[in-house]
Amino acid sequence: MTRPELERHLHQLLDLARFKDNAPNGLQVEGREQIETIVTGVTANRALIEAALDLKADAILVHHGFFWKNEDARIVGIKRQRIGLLLANDLNLFGYHLPLDAHPTLGNNAQLAQKLGLMADGNFGEQNLGAVGVLSDTLPLSIFADHIAQQLGRPPLIIGDPTQAVRRVAWCTGGAQSYFNDAIAQGVDAYITGEISEAVVHTAREAGVAFIAAGHHATERYGIEALGRYLAGEFGLTHHFIDIDNPA
Repeated sequence: MTRPELERHLHQLLDLARFKDNAPNGLQVEGREQIETIVTGVTANRALIEAALDLKADAILVHHGFFWKNEDARIVGIKRQRIGLLLANDLNLFGYHLPLDAHPTLGNNAQLAQKLGLMADGNFGEQNLGAVGVLSDTLPLSIFADHIAQQLGRPPLIIGDPTQAVRRVAWCTGGAQSYFNDAIAQGVDAYITGEISEAVVHTAREAGVAFIAAGHHATERYGIEALGRYLAGEFGLTHHFIDIDNPA
């Protein structure tokens, strides 16, 4: 397919017009027009770009791209090196942030729910980015934490009584610790996100709602990979998901 065809399809699929975001969604760096091989990854970094070049990719699709609202707008230093590699090799870069978090089937929240066995029945928070639902069975917090560690390949940081019962859960992947009070208002037993802030610990203890910080990267690996699989199946593209390890 062509680059404009891919761009138009993703614009509609991910409903870009619905979201106010801190970075541009869609094509961020323009490369060659014909696209046959795509690489997906969580974050646009040099290692991912070099891996895409080794695979002779025509486009990279990421969740965390470039040109964030509060970053230095100059193309210097590390940013210049990354963008220079893309331009020198005529390689396209597409970035999808909040639209990918929120997509009802391919999104980070939907894919994390599938991974952890959570059944969503509602949304909450700014732009309805948070999800809320239930586990199929009530579990002690310690057992649920072990399940998360097994599924995501890293132990989460848990604030809460290990013996407390968990059935109703809210979640929002990545750096969504600021949604915790909104999650508490949903009447949940636990909230899952990627990161934790100092003040959250006290809120969790006082509210009696468990806070689970399962890793920003770890909770956001699955949406971009699912998007790549979808595009490969829909348009016959060759797809490679590259997971650049990140403990944060």
